[in-house]
Amino acid sequence: MKSSVTRLGLGVIALGLLVGAGACSRSGASEPGPRNVTLHQKWALQPGDRLAGYQVQSGLGDITVDMQGKRVFMPFDGKIQPAEGNIDLCVILSSPDVPAYLFRICGLRQVRLGDRAQGEPIGSGDIVAFATLRRQADGSWAMVEPAKEMIAQFLDRP
Repeated sequence: MKSSVTRLGLGVIALGLLVGAGACSRSGASEPGPRNVTLHQKWALQPGDRLAGYQVQSGLGDITVDMQGKRVFMPFDGKIQPAEGNIDLCVILSSPDVPAYLFRICGLRQVRLGDRAQGEPIGSGDIVAFATLRRQADGSWAMVEPAKEMIAQFLDRP
């Protein structure tokens, strides 16, 4: 089972290999110094933040929370389905309560698929990644910043 953290780590390694390969191909060129990149988008949840007693492990996109093996709960009535391809053991939560949104949750064990009521457990996990997707005008989905309060609803039984 790969987690979002593992994917991120592999991406960093691949980037390092690409940068390293480029540096090796330029004979006599000095290695460039670090580059400062300023991000203009700052999301409310940052690594190290605490949310419902759990530590956030990543931010910007998937919000990864150290669940310490504890359960994740349905924030409202809805349906849990496996994500297409289900490479990272991800599930998709949809609900008529929030029809313009989908929620992708990765890293769960013992997932309970199908129709679920608010407060029912979805599954449990150690490092669990949450993503919020919003339907666009063309019918596609875009990842958007999740509200802290929304993610907190997955962590505490109502």
